[in-house]
Amino acid sequence: MQDISATGISLLVKADKTFPNGFTVTQFADDADPFDLPSLGIAATAMNINGGLVTWSAPQPINPTLNVIPGSEDDNNLATLFEANRAAAGKTVARDIITIVATYPDGSTVTLSNGKMTSGFPGKSIASAGRMKSKAYSFMFQDLALTRAQ
Repeated sequence: MQDISATGISLLVKADKTFPNGFTVTQFADDADPFDLPSLGIAATAMNINGGLVTWSAPQPINPTLNVIPGSEDDNNLATLFEANRAAAGKTVARDIITIVATYPDGSTVTLSNGKMTSGFPGKSIASAGRMKSKAYSFMFQDLALTRAQ
C-alpha cells in the first residue's frame, strides 16, 4: 500500500543575501496548491520534409509556486524576499540567488538551486469569499536534485 499523504512537508528557503541562513516554510494555504511543481517539457519535436520525426533536447527553467497563509510568518519572510528583489527607481535590488529544499514526509527531498523569485504579491488581496487571498510566490530555477525515500 502506498501512503501519499503530504502532511508534514516543509521547505527550507535560502537567499544568498537576504536570508543566507534560510527560513522554513510550513504555513501553507488551504485554498491553493501549497507547493506546486508544474510539468516540464524536456524535448521539442518536428517533422522533416519526408515525414520523419526529428527531436532535440529543450532545456527549460523549473517554475515552482509556493502558496502560503496571508499574514503568516512564512508570508512575511517571502514578502521580505520579494521586496528585497523587486526592482524600482532609486532602489537597491538584492539580486538573491535562491535555493529551496523540500523535505517530504517519507524522507525524500527535492533541492532546487540557482534560482530567482519571479513573482509575488506586493500587498493584501481579498477573495470574493470574504477572506484574504492566499499569497502565491513563484520562482525559476536552473537546477534540480532528488533524493528518494529510504
